[in-house]
Amino acid sequence: MPHAYKLYINGKWVNSESGETFTKSNPATLEKIGEFQKGNEKDVDKAVDAAEDAFDSWSETPAPKRGEILFKAGQLLKENKEELAKTITTEMGKVLVESRGDVQEAIDMTFLMAGEGRRFFGKTTTSELKNKFAMAIRRPLGVVGLITPWNFPIAIPSWKIMPALICGNTVVFKPSSDTPLCAIKFVELLEKAGVPKGVVNLVTGPGSTTGMSLVKNKKVRAISFTGHRDTGEEILKIAGIKKVSLELGGKNPIIIMDDADLNLAVDGVIWGGYGTTGQRCTATSRVIIHEKIKNKFEKMLVERVKKLKLGNGLDKGVDIGPLVNQAAQNKSKSYVDIGLKEGAKLLIGGHIPKIKGFFFEPTLFSDCSINMRIAQEEIFGPIVSLIEAKNLENAIEIANSVEYGLSSAIYTNNIRNAFIAIEKLEAGLTYVNASTIGSEVHLPFGGVKQSGTTREGGWTAIEEFSELKTVYFDYSGRLQKAQIDN
Repeated sequence: MPHAYKLYINGKWVNSESGETFTKSNPATLEKIGEFQKGNEKDVDKAVDAAEDAFDSWSETPAPKRGEILFKAGQLLKENKEELAKTITTEMGKVLVESRGDVQEAIDMTFLMAGEGRRFFGKTTTSELKNKFAMAIRRPLGVVGLITPWNFPIAIPSWKIMPALICGNTVVFKPSSDTPLCAIKFVELLEKAGVPKGVVNLVTGPGSTTGMSLVKNKKVRAISFTGHRDTGEEILKIAGIKKVSLELGGKNPIIIMDDADLNLAVDGVIWGGYGTTGQRCTATSRVIIHEKIKNKFEKMLVERVKKLKLGNGLDKGVDIGPLVNQAAQNKSKSYVDIGLKEGAKLLIGGHIPKIKGFFFEPTLFSDCSINMRIAQEEIFGPIVSLIEAKNLENAIEIANSVEYGLSSAIYTNNIRNAFIAIEKLEAGLTYVNASTIGSEVHLPFGGVKQSGTTREGGWTAIEEFSELKTVYFDYSGRLQKAQIDN
């Protein structure tokens, strides 16, 4: 029998009020990993109440002291990096080296936010009146609901939980049902680090019930969600008057100009398009290639794709692990069929291999047009579309032709091309001579258009998880009237 795991509410590991559980399997081997609680609205309400009860004490704890607890959590993440990485690979499939990077991102974010406990900056300014002082200070929001995806099951929770905690908020954490064990391991380390009871609460279960109960709860002051665009739209409709942060994916382009280092560009496309089996919100799903080098680049890229090895992410020499589940596998296959019907040219891949697990061949289409669905819709699988461009202006037009605007990249040795791309590409991130993935924790992360509303990471994470209070201190000893007395 697989091990049975519990919810974490008010400092205790407990069963769900529903009395129901669900199982999770390894996507590479299909072996059962564990049995997890199917949380419901009652569980969410209990978790929110616990967070509300813990808020005063936690928010009144000086931010540097909160930072000390986060620093301990960072040390524990560092000490347990290999175990956590293996849990990630076992639970969602990506290769071990990438899982180690997932954990390292959480370590970096935790130490960064620990330090922010001594940098909780506001602003002072002058008053228009004599003997009057004016400033703005940062205050916590209250109880925050954090809903995270499965593709970065340690990193993304850290991007939300750590800034939320350092700002003095208390947390109800709802992870993806595809990676509940990673969430449990993460919370266990927070508990060990000394996070007080009620400050962090964990409820596993379906997004449609557990997640939406969290969104609807009137005691929850803010929601931070990373996931599918349709879910983000639903959250906005039902959240009410809450602060809502959304990161909703992308259809990210790499532009390759005729003056680019093609070997470097191939490296970038392989890493961006097929790393994490294409299951990143910043994955490279479109390659916009200058017409002068299209044929040469295609041949180079196909040769590299041929060498990619599928397999269990825990095994040595494996480049690409499985997709997270059968639905993702079927979705990738359906988009290959769509691409072929639309007239795209399949250069390599496109099939479900005849091996155990939810694997899919790394796939490359050429001769794509901007109106094709494979060039417009987020697939979240190892499928890359090549689109030809006449010049930089045309390439940027193609890049901006989608509803999303998360990440983008350009390969060029012409500084003018680079700066025009930085200015004109409609995206929250632009890389020059690097792939569309590789964000660092001390810089803002997020997109424009339908890629979301948030800028988590770096100093902007503090802004997302706090609010400003303006303070006026009049020491004149008499009634002064702003604007009127001025």
